[in-house]
Amino acid sequence: MTVMCDGQQTLAMGRAARELELRSGEFELATQLGHVRTVPAGPEDRPGSAGPPARRRVPAEEVARLQAEPGFPEALRERLRTLTTNEAAALMGIGPGRALRLTRAGCVSPVRFYVNRFGAVVWLYLATDIADFADRQPELMQGSTPAVMRVMLNNGQDWRAREWRSRRVAQLMGRTDDPWVSAAVIAAVLPPEELASVAQDPLERTVLRRLRPTLASMVTATPAAREAFERVLAAEEFDEVMWYRVNLSRSLEEARREDPGRVRTPATTTAAARRPLQPPRLRNSPSRKGLMP
Repeated sequence: MTVMCDGQQTLAMGRAARELELRSGEFELATQLGHVRTVPAGPEDRPGSAGPPARRRVPAEEVARLQAEPGFPEALRERLRTLTTNEAAALMGIGPGRALRLTRAGCVSPVRFYVNRFGAVVWLYLATDIADFADRQPELMQGSTPAVMRVMLNNGQDWRAREWRSRRVAQLMGRTDDPWVSAAVIAAVLPPEELASVAQDPLERTVLRRLRPTLASMVTATPAAREAFERVLAAEEFDEVMWYRVNLSRSLEEARREDPGRVRTPATTTAAARRPLQPPRLRNSPSRKGLMP
């Protein structure tokens, strides 16, 4: 069934996936990467809405465009093909141990992950990203590991989760112009105590929780798997946490300025309730627009 959204015919996600001959996981990844364009499903998914973003839809013309591409659907599936670390090693022509060191050092960003029955996180990489990296930096495929990378790895650094979070936040930020939704995206990767420290107003935290996007979804069968899954979602290292704290401060300042009426007290009928809340006192909050590099 097609539905009109903003004057264009759109398809539900499931219908679009079937039309594009993609499995559910492939289709989800395609929308995240921007290979399949989506649009808001209705007014509740637009700036100024009170609730969480609604499920999105796919324009019928987008489905037709992809179906008309040469090599459909195999070419589209190839752009979405993911590899484990061992499979990535085979594609690069190196050993699994070397591939693991390169991915731990953040040379290639994961696009997905899952937690196996033992509670171990399994990272997945785009085959196209792996091939591009091997072509771009052939010197890393053999010889000694660069000194800086060697020191990082010897100190136990592992940037895979950080790189995944960065990529996922960028994806979600890129599909909204709503300042409160943008702030909620950043808030989603901060531990609760860090979020409360930046967003000191409980009403603002309520808005951020309501607008919180889904970073990843999966079925976790054991407490260990659930714990491992939750660890991936939240920033841990001091510098990463501070990076998101600073950017959340700036995003909240922008949201309060552009849409102060989003945060209201329960007594919304009173004049006082319609006045914007005073922003909390934040230290060292930059004023430059956009995420810091």
